Amino acid sequence: MASPSPVLVVKDVTKSYGDHTVIKNLSFTVHAGEAVALTGRNGAGKSTVLRCVVGADRPTSGTVEVLGKPVSETSAEFRRNVATVIDDLDFFPDLSVVEHLDLLARAHGLAEADALVDEVLEEVQLVPQSGQLPGTLSTGQRRRLALATAFVRPRKLLVLDEPEARLDVEGIAWLGTRLREEMSHDLAILMASHEPSLLEALGARTVALGGQRG
Repeated sequence: MASPSPVLVVKDVTKSYGDHTVIKNLSFTVHAGEAVALTGRNGAGKSTVLRCVVGADRPTSGTVEVLGKPVSETSAEFRRNVATVIDDLDFFPDLSVVEHLDLLARAHGLAEADALVDEVLEEVQLVPQSGQLPGTLSTGQRRRLALATAFVRPRKLLVLDEPEARLDVEGIAWLGTRLREEMSHDLAILMASHEPSLLEALGARTVALGGQRG
C-alpha cells in the first residue's frame, strides 16, 4: 500500500529576531490524512512556526513547502490549498456572520455556496447569530466563527493555533470529531494545542519545541 503523500515539509527551519533565535534547525513532515501538533510551553516558538508555514513570517534559514512548492502567501494556488486560524481574525465590521461566510465561500468559487454556509452555521451553532455583526459576538462565538471561515473554503492543509481556545468541553469534543472526519478525506492538519483530549481524538503526532521564554 502506498504511503500518504507529504502535504507540508518543514526542513531545517531557523527563525531569529535579532540576536534571539526562537526556532533552530526544525524539520518535520505532515502527510495527507495526518494531524501533527506542536507542543511546548509558552514562548517555545509554536506560533512562530505556524506563521512561517502560512507565509506570515519568513524563516531566517531553511525551507517550508506545501504540496512540493515554496510557501507564497500571495499565490492563488497556495490560498486554495491552505486554510488558517492562527490569530483572532479581523472580520469585516459591516458584514453579518452569514454575509462574511458567504463572501468567503463565493470568493473561493465553491459550488453550492449557500448550502455550504447554512451547513457550517448549523454545525458551529451560530444560526441564531447569523444576522449579527461579528463585533457583537461573545469570545466563544467569535472562535466558532473563526473556525467556520476555514470550513467554508477549500483546503488540503489546515493550520490552527490553539483551536480549542474559548471552547467548552462540548465544543472541544465537537471539534475533534469534525477534524477527524476531515482527516478521513486526506486533510492534513498542523496545529499548536495544549488540549490532550483534542490531540487524542485526532491521534495527533507531536513535535515538541523548546527554547527560551519570550
